[in-house]
Amino acid sequence: MARTHLNFRTWFALIGLIILAGLFAKAGFWQLDRAAQREALADEVAAAADAPTQTLHANSTAQSLQPWHKAKATGQWMHRYTILLENRNHQGTPGYWVATPLRLADDTAVMVLRGWLSRDDAVHTNEGGAPVLDNALGERLAPEDATATVKGELFPHIPRVFELWSWGTGDVSELPGHIDDTRASPIAVQNLDLKDYAQATDLHFLPTVLAQEDGAHAGLVQEWERPSMDSATNKGYALQWFSFFAIAMGAWLVLVWRLFRR
Repeated sequence: MARTHLNFRTWFALIGLIILAGLFAKAGFWQLDRAAQREALADEVAAAADAPTQTLHANSTAQSLQPWHKAKATGQWMHRYTILLENRNHQGTPGYWVATPLRLADDTAVMVLRGWLSRDDAVHTNEGGAPVLDNALGERLAPEDATATVKGELFPHIPRVFELWSWGTGDVSELPGHIDDTRASPIAVQNLDLKDYAQATDLHFLPTVLAQEDGAHAGLVQEWERPSMDSATNKGYALQWFSFFAIAMGAWLVLVWRLFRR
């Protein structure tokens, strides 16, 4: 009985080590894949830096809207649809991104990230002591000139921040089904999907986002962060996972040798 019990434990250990080795190898290859993605992104950003400035039109195709390229667009600001994106930090200070559509022609528009606004400049305390958005904020964020030429950099989408509640059934920062005029009552959301926003505003958006860089208004800060392009970190993690794989396979070979020796 003792020998049978020992063999069972040995086989159990062998199977467990094989499973662990497989998981370690998979994690290592995943990190290598992430490193390759970041290197490709770095090459894409470097190539975009030398490319000429694109001009956005209402009929611009998705293929022509290359991320990270410099671009400009001329149109009419639609300040009644301005949205604040909350929980956006700048140098450790909490605040909001200000997003406003720029109408190019008819109902076609491009979403413009206009800059970062400090939370202290956007929020005041009501009579009950609770922080609320300042109702005068919408008018303060609207430049006097409704028609403008905006220059900046193209983003593939509006960068998102992690939402814990996205794993659940609800979204505490859900966009209203219809947006009328946010200048009288500012709206802040955690993340913004252009499809949902298009339905709420009855606008048609180009499949890109223009991060403005040609001059701030109302104290907005236009310093945009790009995704991390540090592939060395991922390669370091991959080396660790492959080391764990080698240890697991070494232990497996030792057990196999002992098993056949008996």
